[in-house]
Amino acid sequence: MDGLEQELGDRVIFIRLNIQEQVGMELAPVYKFTFTPTFIFFDAQGNEVWRQIGSFDPQAVRDSLK
Repeated sequence: MDGLEQELGDRVIFIRLNIQEQVGMELAPVYKFTFTPTFIFFDAQGNEVWRQIGSFDPQAVRDSLK
């Protein structure tokens, strides 16, 4: 994820949440994630485009930007 953030940092905002910290505990039920890691990709309007649990697929992010 770090490499993808460097590659796409001017086009995508990456936010990492720890569900064991207060903000993560508050947002987990809002975005309905219970497993870690969970990756959620939102479009510019804030709509969820995709989500993935477990391993991170950098190509899925690249494909979503096309």
